[in-house]
Amino acid sequence: MANNAALAKMKFTFGLWTVGNVGRDPFGEPTREKLGLRQILDLLGEIGAYGVNFHDNDAFPIDASETEIAGILKEFKKGMKDNGLVCPMATTNLFGDPVFKDGAFTSNNAQVRAYAVQKVMRAMDYGAEVGAKIYVFWGGREGVESDATKNPIDAIKRFRECINFLCEYSIDQKYGYKFAFEAKPNEPRGHMYFAVTGSYLALIPTLEYPDMCGVNPEFAHETMAGLDFVHHVAQAIEAKKLFHIDLNDQEMGRYDQDFRFGSANLKHAFFLVKLLEDTGYNGSRHFDAHAYRQSDYQDVREFAKGCMRTYMLLKEKAERWNTDKEIQGLLRTINVEDPNLSKLVRRYSAANARKLAEAPLNRIELAKARLPYEQLDQLTMEVLMGVR
Repeated sequence: MANNAALAKMKFTFGLWTVGNVGRDPFGEPTREKLGLRQILDLLGEIGAYGVNFHDNDAFPIDASETEIAGILKEFKKGMKDNGLVCPMATTNLFGDPVFKDGAFTSNNAQVRAYAVQKVMRAMDYGAEVGAKIYVFWGGREGVESDATKNPIDAIKRFRECINFLCEYSIDQKYGYKFAFEAKPNEPRGHMYFAVTGSYLALIPTLEYPDMCGVNPEFAHETMAGLDFVHHVAQAIEAKKLFHIDLNDQEMGRYDQDFRFGSANLKHAFFLVKLLEDTGYNGSRHFDAHAYRQSDYQDVREFAKGCMRTYMLLKEKAERWNTDKEIQGLLRTINVEDPNLSKLVRRYSAANARKLAEAPLNRIELAKARLPYEQLDQLTMEVLMGVR
């Protein structure tokens, strides 16, 4: 494991719900005893994590009194201080309670929508108290099983209204939050709204405060639909909207597995780490994952340490890939630049269009260009397997 200073620089975080997962699944009861709040914070302190992320109903019951909540928040802050942890992100459970059975912000019932906003306002208060500056929205129940039940255009409008209201609330309270939206293609609803990261990137410009809003992509979510997660993160980075990221792993086409980072799709994990490091991402690297149901808490510690260790190993591999002379030589062969033509297509003008139309571009000759992609991919695998 890297030293604590190196780990702190990477801003590795875990949610209360990750190492605190009790091993329950839709077909089986818990296999681990529920940890107390202080036990979770002590565990994260022991493994050298940078921070812990706050989730309202993982810290206290949904029906807790304000007095009870105040005591729990005091305990939370003391536990963070004692373990050298910070809280970069907070979020709200808008999916677990039966009141959200048909969604929160997109519910057909105006009272449910109002309750959802009320619940978020309170959780934003609590998150601000423990230091969070990123607020994540995962629309766990925002969707339908049948379009007969809900108008999707109405749903989008309702979601926008709630987010606009909460942006204003954050501004009014001077919390300084950045909102990060987390997409998911399916589960637990049959058909989820805002299924992929690009769905939120399209929504954000329509909001009243688009500068406050970005995305929180999760590795498992696009992957479970058979999509290339790296491409979605790249789109968010290019749009300057990657505010937060959830790292885990996932077999394609399966239920939401939340495996240990890098445990299933090592090459995808490698290119994700390379993308984040090459582009200078400086936000939290949040492991939104949990240990196997068979694990005890000693094994949960190994799971958490494994997430961080795999990221650091892949970071090292990315650095090696970037400095490998043979790989870089192939990249120079593959990437053929022509400054004059690039200048023509960069910005339209009648003169540039005329010059482009007259350019001597020979498709037969262009088709003969070598693209040694098999060689490049094999060299990538050799870097990953530690033989280069």
